[in-house]
Amino acid sequence: MAKYKHIVVPTEGQPIKVKNKKLAVPDRPIIPVIEGDGIGRDISKATRRVVDAAVEKSFKGRKKIAWMDIYAGEKAYELYREWLPQETMDAISKYYVALKGPLTTPIGGGFRSLNVSMRQKMNLYACVRPVSYFKGVGSPVVHPERLNVVIFRENTEDVYAGIEWKKGTKDVKKVINWLNKNMGTSIRSDSGIGIKPMSVTGTKRLVRKAINYAIARKLPSVTLVHKGNIMKYTEGAFRDWGYQVAIKEFRNKIVTEDELWAKYKGKMPKGKILIKDRIADSIFQQVLTRPDEYSILATPNLNGDYLSDACAAQVGGLGMAPGANIGDYIGLFEATHGTAPKYADKDVINPGSLILSAVMMLEYLGWGKAANMIRDAIQKTIQKKTVTYDLHRQMKGARKVGTSEFATQIIKNMR
Repeated sequence: MAKYKHIVVPTEGQPIKVKNKKLAVPDRPIIPVIEGDGIGRDISKATRRVVDAAVEKSFKGRKKIAWMDIYAGEKAYELYREWLPQETMDAISKYYVALKGPLTTPIGGGFRSLNVSMRQKMNLYACVRPVSYFKGVGSPVVHPERLNVVIFRENTEDVYAGIEWKKGTKDVKKVINWLNKNMGTSIRSDSGIGIKPMSVTGTKRLVRKAINYAIARKLPSVTLVHKGNIMKYTEGAFRDWGYQVAIKEFRNKIVTEDELWAKYKGKMPKGKILIKDRIADSIFQQVLTRPDEYSILATPNLNGDYLSDACAAQVGGLGMAPGANIGDYIGLFEATHGTAPKYADKDVINPGSLILSAVMMLEYLGWGKAANMIRDAIQKTIQKKTVTYDLHRQMKGARKVGTSEFATQIIKNMR
């Protein structure tokens, strides 16, 4: 058993293992959990109650999560005098599956973002964001129920690699002078410079995971989202490399959009997945006007960042938007919104994002029965118009409740 400075390992649980390239999940898995900063304290408590109740009701005591508190953000700084302790990273890497509330990024403290740092250090290369509608939630669009997508966003490259030189510095002058002299560019001398790397490795592993997800869930299509009409060797390459991995590794299970019309006259062969691509600006329009034509969107980092929040806005906002950052085996499931410090410890915030992220976690564990129970109970609670303030202001005749009471109502509505 690993020894930690501040982490207490539960005695009643067992670690998840990897066997034959798959997770082997015991009936009492140890799940590390980062409570989070600000509203994280409220929504994490609510989420753990909901998850424990669903697991108990679904499996009659045969399964149970052994939660293990680990630390990042403000609580970590109190305990360790550092924002992201190594033993936190070690614990997630050892136990493979973790739940995380929102974190504050320290100002001027050596981190662009604690979240980005965790993704990059543990190679959590796929940000997975399902977006679907719960009936009764207010929406700015006429038919929010038509949007049911899963966004697979590449997590480690693009502008988030953080390669930049500040305007006016010696280094940026060197870069600009070299580019203008040797590469034929005409960059203004008063520019800041950034580089966006996009690799074959990063692209193919992301698209591979997206296609495997589609196969496992029998979804109809995977769409590669890119700006390749302008940036041909990064965004355009993302598109090309995506098609390459689809054709080479999944030939018997996929049809490209070109093949659909050239070989099949527009009629999809039964049991196949359609691989297609769309320009980034076009897909923003189409998730509004033709959302039911898309099931999985595979995107580079920045496109996916924009697109996931834009889609979430159609179904009630980030309060109902789950997410996960996943590598080959490690899955870090987390709320997709920020810490909202002005609402911290007031028991008012919607815990839906973190609860639904925990639903994704349960599915990742193979505990689909408990996951479905929570999702159904959330739908029933919303239909009964018992909701937190963010949903209350979008709904007529609803009853406004706090964080903990919303969780209580979800538990009461579990069947």
